[in-house]
Amino acid sequence: MIAIIDYGMGNLHSVSKAVERLGYAALVTSNEQEILDADGAILPGVGAFGDAMEQLKQTGLQEVIYKFVLTGKPLLGICLGMQLLFSSSEEYGEHEGLNLLPGRVTRFKGDYKVPHMGWNQLIVKQKHLLFEGLEEGHVYFVHSFHVKLDQPTDLLASTEYFQEVTAIVGRDNVYGMQFHPEKSGTMGIKLLSNFLKTSEISILK
Repeated sequence: MIAIIDYGMGNLHSVSKAVERLGYAALVTSNEQEILDADGAILPGVGAFGDAMEQLKQTGLQEVIYKFVLTGKPLLGICLGMQLLFSSSEEYGEHEGLNLLPGRVTRFKGDYKVPHMGWNQLIVKQKHLLFEGLEEGHVYFVHSFHVKLDQPTDLLASTEYFQEVTAIVGRDNVYGMQFHPEKSGTMGIKLLSNFLKTSEISILK
């Protein structure tokens, strides 16, 4: 079973339906034990970074996420959910993140259209299980803020939008996708499928 973490700010329905279409049981939940018992967890997110962190703290889900990561089972952050994995954000003030990965969320700055919205090509940066059976393709982004990594080795894939933009990150059992895999056609669904397969591998360990 895959837990879709419900903290009141996420595209929960579309993510859970995508997981179910891939043949996995999905449970939208904010219950600690249900999350900890899951084979994998997804942290979606739509909205502002500071509001999301406040919701995670008030609901107690911040600590639940830390406990889940310590189990060694895979966690995937999607869009804002990916940004929350990092140390801090400058979105509408200064905010601390979950600090599961070192880095900072910063606004796109330049004489170009913001938000970054539309289909962009993924550029794979290193070999990884997430890319098994995939050729480089396009996925769908909608975001005004992007992640500046402290550790380049955490970058699994990037895209280009007037600069290199962090698209997929990963370290140990913590993963993030800046785009929406559930809205990114065949490429996105295959990436989500490959993430879900890591939940099967963690069970076998």
